[in-house]
Amino acid sequence: MLARVVTAALQGIDAHRVMVEVDVVHGLPGWQMVGLPEPVVKESKERVLAALRNSGIRLPSEKVTINFAPADNRKRGTGFDLPVAVGLMTAFQFCPIDRVREYLFISELSLTGGLFPVNGILATAILAKRLGLKGLIVADENYSEASLVNGLEIIGCEDLRQVVEFLKEGIKPTPLSNSPKKRSKIGARLDFADVKGQELAKRAMEIAAAGHHNLLMIGPPGTGKTMLAERLPSILSPLGEEESLETTKIYSSLGLIDPGEPLMKERPLRAPHHSATLVGLFGGGSDVPSIGEISLAHHGVLFLDEFPEFKRDVIEMLRQPIESGRVSITRAGYRVCYPARFLLVAAMN
Repeated sequence: MLARVVTAALQGIDAHRVMVEVDVVHGLPGWQMVGLPEPVVKESKERVLAALRNSGIRLPSEKVTINFAPADNRKRGTGFDLPVAVGLMTAFQFCPIDRVREYLFISELSLTGGLFPVNGILATAILAKRLGLKGLIVADENYSEASLVNGLEIIGCEDLRQVVEFLKEGIKPTPLSNSPKKRSKIGARLDFADVKGQELAKRAMEIAAAGHHNLLMIGPPGTGKTMLAERLPSILSPLGEEESLETTKIYSSLGLIDPGEPLMKERPLRAPHHSATLVGLFGGGSDVPSIGEISLAHHGVLFLDEFPEFKRDVIEMLRQPIESGRVSITRAGYRVCYPARFLLVAAMN
């Protein structure tokens, strides 16, 4: 029998649909994965089989072929464990195929059958809504983040048994939290009101914050340049709803958000060291399209201390992102575009 399960893969900060097709036929027992899976995806065979066995699900020994479509894109990450397991159970008629079609599945599996959280759940939930699916089945720890997307049924499960119960009997597990906490961490951010004196510098900061003007501070060490820059986000306007979701999606793709308070409401501050490389600042890489510091500073402040110590090519490359508000990275195996609209604050002696 052939089963098809919808899941997603991250490319940059956006999620793309991946269809996991599981074909089971009579023949020499074996397991074949096709569709350009990376080694970590191929290793899911052992995790899935152990998770199914320890969850009380015994599958017959048959010839199994698993395809990850589209087959011309490399598949990375551990989020394919759950869709592969669901595809196997559906192909062996343990789960109703009609209900499986309505949901997107993504999670890593432990050997005991537990569901582990994965990165990029917000982008995945946005994709599920765009595809017109009924809902999303994720690990419990990802429930609050996925719930940030309205109009989508989110099923947070602790283990594979709860997934099977929901698919077969419609029993919804009780999530760890009924709704995401949409409050920011008050008190964690340094406050501009703490600065005493420095009237001229504070006036320049206020003008820069009001008009989103880039700023260069020049002065001897110990005069408060870093202190002022670290407190600049506290006088910027709060993130709007769209800005907040966009910023959260960036940090979610790297697993840098708080599961208890997934929605970012404060503008980020990034202060990379002057030894940072081009890839570290702008993103890229030869194989995996990593996210750079300028994108992590999106809708926030990028502080470059000891500005003349940065490499010349790094400084020269800042011009285009500052003008366009994004950075496009093209390599042999991929092409991605990251948002990078930030307020640049530099300091030098």
